Amino acid sequence: MQYDADEHPDPDTWLELDETERIDLVIDYHRRTGVQLENTEHHAIAHVVVENQVALGEATPVPETLNRLMDEGLDRHDAVHAIGNILMGIVFDAAHEQDDGGDVNAKYNQELAMLTAAGWRSQRK
Repeated sequence: MQYDADEHPDPDTWLELDETERIDLVIDYHRRTGVQLENTEHHAIAHVVVENQVALGEATPVPETLNRLMDEGLDRHDAVHAIGNILMGIVFDAAHEQDDGGDVNAKYNQELAMLTAAGWRSQRK
Protein backbone atom coordinates (compact mmCIF):
# COMPACT_ATOMS: atom_id res chain seq x y z
CA MET A 1 0.00 0.00 0.00
CA GLN A 2 1.13 3.55 -0.75
CA TYR A 3 -0.34 6.48 1.13
CA ASP A 4 -1.52 9.56 -0.74
CA ALA A 5 -2.91 12.39 1.38
CA ASP A 6 -5.13 13.51 -1.49
CA GLU A 7 -6.86 10.11 -1.70
CA HIS A 8 -9.07 8.41 0.89
CA PRO A 9 -7.31 5.23 2.03
CA ASP A 10 -9.53 2.17 2.18
CA PRO A 11 -10.66 2.20 5.83
CA ASP A 12 -10.38 -1.56 6.37
CA THR A 13 -6.93 -1.79 4.79
CA TRP A 14 -5.74 1.28 6.70
CA LEU A 15 -6.96 -0.02 10.07
CA GLU A 16 -5.40 -3.44 9.45
CA LEU A 17 -1.96 -1.82 9.35
CA ASP A 18 0.21 -1.49 12.42
CA GLU A 19 0.62 2.11 13.68
CA THR A 20 4.30 2.06 12.76
CA GLU A 21 3.43 0.98 9.21
CA ARG A 22 0.95 3.83 8.94
CA ILE A 23 3.53 6.36 10.15
CA ASP A 24 6.12 4.97 7.72
CA LEU A 25 3.64 5.24 4.82
CA VAL A 26 2.93 8.90 5.63
CA ILE A 27 6.64 9.69 5.97
CA ASP A 28 7.28 7.96 2.64
CA TYR A 29 4.49 9.98 0.99
CA HIS A 30 6.04 13.27 2.11
CA ARG A 31 9.48 12.16 0.91
CA ARG A 32 8.08 11.08 -2.48
CA THR A 33 6.33 14.42 -2.91
CA GLY A 34 9.39 16.43 -1.85
CA VAL A 35 7.72 18.08 1.15
CA GLN A 36 10.30 19.37 3.63
CA LEU A 37 9.10 19.15 7.23
CA GLU A 38 10.53 20.49 10.46
CA ASN A 39 9.61 17.34 12.38
CA THR A 40 8.72 14.53 10.01
CA GLU A 41 7.65 12.04 12.67
CA HIS A 42 5.34 14.44 14.55
CA HIS A 43 3.80 15.51 11.25
CA ALA A 44 3.26 11.88 10.24
CA ILE A 45 1.70 11.03 13.60
CA ALA A 46 -0.83 13.86 13.19
CA HIS A 47 -1.70 12.54 9.71
CA VAL A 48 -2.10 9.02 11.05
CA VAL A 49 -4.40 10.04 13.91
CA VAL A 50 -6.60 12.03 11.53
CA GLU A 51 -6.67 9.17 9.00
CA ASN A 52 -7.49 6.73 11.82
CA GLN A 53 -10.43 8.90 12.84
CA VAL A 54 -11.61 9.18 9.23
CA ALA A 55 -11.39 5.38 8.88
CA LEU A 56 -13.55 4.93 12.00
CA GLY A 57 -16.40 6.64 10.17
CA GLU A 58 -19.22 8.16 12.16
CA ALA A 59 -17.59 7.27 15.49
CA THR A 60 -15.96 10.73 15.33
CA PRO A 61 -16.89 14.05 13.68
CA VAL A 62 -13.63 13.97 11.69
CA PRO A 63 -14.97 12.40 8.44
CA GLU A 64 -17.77 14.97 8.31
CA THR A 65 -15.32 17.79 9.06
CA LEU A 66 -12.91 16.56 6.37
CA ASN A 67 -15.70 16.45 3.78
CA ARG A 68 -17.01 19.87 4.81
CA LEU A 69 -13.55 21.44 4.49
CA MET A 70 -13.12 19.91 1.04
CA ASP A 71 -16.59 21.18 0.05
CA GLU A 72 -15.36 24.63 1.17
CA GLY A 73 -12.45 24.36 -1.26
CA LEU A 74 -9.51 22.76 0.57
CA ASP A 75 -7.80 19.84 -1.08
CA ARG A 76 -7.82 16.68 1.00
CA HIS A 77 -4.21 17.08 2.17
CA ASP A 78 -4.85 20.62 3.43
CA ALA A 79 -8.06 19.45 5.13
CA VAL A 80 -6.08 16.72 6.93
CA HIS A 81 -3.57 19.40 8.00
CA ALA A 82 -6.32 21.70 9.25
CA ILE A 83 -7.83 18.92 11.37
CA GLY A 84 -4.39 17.78 12.50
CA ASN A 85 -3.60 21.32 13.60
CA ILE A 86 -6.68 21.34 15.83
CA LEU A 87 -5.79 17.89 17.15
CA MET A 88 -2.18 18.80 17.97
CA GLY A 89 -3.32 22.03 19.66
CA ILE A 90 -5.62 20.00 21.92
CA VAL A 91 -2.82 17.53 22.70
CA PHE A 92 -0.37 20.38 23.41
CA ASP A 93 -2.84 22.10 25.73
CA ALA A 94 -3.60 18.85 27.57
CA ALA A 95 0.11 18.21 28.08
CA HIS A 96 1.03 21.72 29.20
CA GLU A 97 -1.95 23.03 31.14
CA GLN A 98 -3.31 22.07 34.50
CA ASP A 99 -6.24 19.66 34.19
CA ASP A 100 -9.36 21.77 34.60
CA GLY A 101 -11.65 18.75 34.52
CA GLY A 102 -12.99 19.70 31.11
CA ASP A 103 -13.92 17.17 28.48
CA VAL A 104 -11.07 17.07 25.95
CA ASN A 105 -13.24 15.25 23.38
CA ALA A 106 -15.95 17.89 23.70
CA LYS A 107 -13.35 20.64 23.18
CA TYR A 108 -11.97 18.83 20.11
CA ASN A 109 -15.46 18.34 18.67
CA GLN A 110 -16.33 22.00 19.31
CA GLU A 111 -13.15 23.26 17.63
CA LEU A 112 -13.74 20.96 14.66
CA ALA A 113 -17.28 22.34 14.32
CA MET A 114 -15.90 25.90 14.21
CA LEU A 115 -13.08 25.06 11.76
CA THR A 116 -13.55 26.50 8.27
CA ALA A 117 -11.48 26.46 5.10
CA ALA A 118 -11.36 30.27 5.16
CA GLY A 119 -10.16 30.24 8.77
CA TRP A 120 -7.46 27.69 7.95
CA ARG A 121 -6.29 29.68 4.93
CA SER A 122 -6.08 32.89 6.98
CA GLN A 123 -3.91 31.14 9.62
CA ARG A 124 -1.42 30.02 7.00
CA LYS A 125 -0.68 33.53 5.68
